[in-house]
Amino acid sequence: MKFLKSVTKTMKETRWPTKKEAVQDTTTVIMTSVFFAVFFAVIDFGVQAILKLLV
Repeated sequence: MKFLKSVTKTMKETRWPTKKEAVQDTTTVIMTSVFFAVFFAVIDFGVQAILKLLV
């Protein structure tokens, strides 16, 4: 019972993000993911090109 009371208390204290904050955070996550995908793709193509020159 103590656990459930603690959970209920914590849930009441939780501040949920506004729609604007949620959209901003989602956009940040998507842009960061795209950036890293492009970054690693460029690195991968570069390593492949270097290996083809060496072999």
